[in-house]
Amino acid sequence: MVRYRRIQEDREWSQTGNREVITCLLEDFLRGRLGRSLYLTLPGLSSRAAQYACSLLGHALQKHGASPELQKQIRQLESHLSLGRKLLRLGNSADALESAKRAVHLSDVVLRFCITVSHLNRALYFACDNVLWAGKSGLAPRVDQEKWAQRSFRYYLFSLIMNLSRDAYEIRLLMEQESSACSRRLKGSGGGAPGGIENAGPGGPGTPGGGLPHLALKLQLRVLLLARILRGHPPLLLDVVRNACDLFIPLDKLGLWRCGPGIVGLCGLVSSILSILTLICPWLRLKP
Repeated sequence: MVRYRRIQEDREWSQTGNREVITCLLEDFLRGRLGRSLYLTLPGLSSRAAQYACSLLGHALQKHGASPELQKQIRQLESHLSLGRKLLRLGNSADALESAKRAVHLSDVVLRFCITVSHLNRALYFACDNVLWAGKSGLAPRVDQEKWAQRSFRYYLFSLIMNLSRDAYEIRLLMEQESSACSRRLKGSGGGAPGGIENAGPGGPGTPGGGLPHLALKLQLRVLLLARILRGHPPLLLDVVRNACDLFIPLDKLGLWRCGPGIVGLCGLVSSILSILTLICPWLRLKP
């Protein structure tokens, strides 16, 4: 994985760099490194994508007045896929704890906190999910499934909040670096600050009635800078979109924001596809 990151940094996502990354991936796949990861993780992600696709399909069939028998079959298929996913996640709590132990040694305090807390909440989420699987499979029929489902989604929500906080921190660091680089380039060329953004030039806050246009211009520049950063850092962009899509699922299940099975199915499907993409293409995975 170190080779992928070095190629990404040196080539800055050039066409030649992408070819070298693909070559490294093929070599590692033939050696069995990437293959083991795919065999262990891909079935669960595929089941997740199929489950949320069934949820989205069921909502569409209900909206268009499909036969009750067909809707019932889709719901049963979704339930079976959900139960199968829980079976495939029986060992994920230990993996999440190991990831939390590794994150403790990160040098950046904010990243260390966000990533560690996120993995700990994921471990608790998977533990509750395992109890829920035992109840649904009949191994522990006395389990209060509603209570354990609420607990699992609560931990899942906390984990996603930490992930989005980490993404926001990464974006802030990159925006500060980009702003500093632009300032140095402007000073080197003798251009100074553009259009009264930093100084109270024409239309600035010192001009009567110019406060609102100045604020709008500053906000527009910030949005353009954000778009430029996300476009230049695909792993960060994919992580933001995936976590934002996943956020709708616990919000709906916990009753904090009812968005309906259609939105939940669509967001879950998009998130699952992005997760499969980052699994197949490791250079698209946000690190650390």
